[in-house]
Amino acid sequence: MEPVRRAVIDVGTNSVKLLVADVAGREVRPVSEQSKQTRLGHGFYETHRLRPEAIAATATAVASFVALANEAQVASIRVFATSAAREALNREELTAAIERASGLRVEVISGEQEADWGFQGVTSDPELAQAPLLLMDVGGGSAQFILGRDGGKHARYSFPLGSVRLLETFPCGDPPTPAELAACRQWLRGFLQKEVRPQLKQAMGDSESGLKAGQSLLTSAATGEGGEVQLVGVGGTATILGCMEAKLETFDRARIEATRLSAERVSWHLEQLWSLPLEARKKIVGLPKNRADVILMGVAIYQAVMEEFGFRELRISTRGLRFAALM
Repeated sequence: MEPVRRAVIDVGTNSVKLLVADVAGREVRPVSEQSKQTRLGHGFYETHRLRPEAIAATATAVASFVALANEAQVASIRVFATSAAREALNREELTAAIERASGLRVEVISGEQEADWGFQGVTSDPELAQAPLLLMDVGGGSAQFILGRDGGKHARYSFPLGSVRLLETFPCGDPPTPAELAACRQWLRGFLQKEVRPQLKQAMGDSESGLKAGQSLLTSAATGEGGEVQLVGVGGTATILGCMEAKLETFDRARIEATRLSAERVSWHLEQLWSLPLEARKKIVGLPKNRADVILMGVAIYQAVMEEFGFRELRISTRGLRFAALM
């Protein structure tokens, strides 16, 4: 199959991302990947209205990425928006601003669509196409949980659980205090037990032939006849965790995806990050300076999920919903 060069622009709660790639069927070969932090969700969760300055910054970022995509001679450009745009009472102001600035229409996708695309993107990796998976995509405003194996989804859920949302719910001092971390972890345990565990338990209980390993995911060790259910993180927080663990100063897809973080290492990163002031966090190798605040909550979410469901290891995929949107 002759590859076609395409571009997607992902308008998220924290940042706008561009992926240009040559696509042939399920094979996606990235040509260019860029990100601009616009904090669309800043100050959003009290009023559920997007702020004018965040809308303007986001529209400008999209327009600049459209120009870059056109320079790369793409055959098509797709623009879609996720959590903050979904929930915004004034989403039309955002979509209109982007359309004026870029000349392109914006798709505001549902949480379920976001989860579906995330799963399709991750399982384009042959290593993960057959394994029983719990895929977890933590964004700025929401988190997607997808259960599947053999390349097929069994269940998918979207929860209002994101790094920017949580940072605005639990603002931290500089440096954060042990009491602030304890309060955040207590809230996360309660949310996972009340909102997430029942959904996953029902999905696994309803499965007759799929995730045989799934039931033990809800106790400990996550093992069973079907092989071990692997926790796979996708998105900015997971990628940054991989970069910090591997001490990568530049993005290296192969090394990030080869990185495995034990539950102990994720807990270590959590304690380390929460013990440092913002300026010290900005000096950590692998952590982008503009993510040094929201990383506190992103890592807390992953650590809480691993603790709650007994996962011993976190794998990382750099192929998420943008890969699927291109396919």
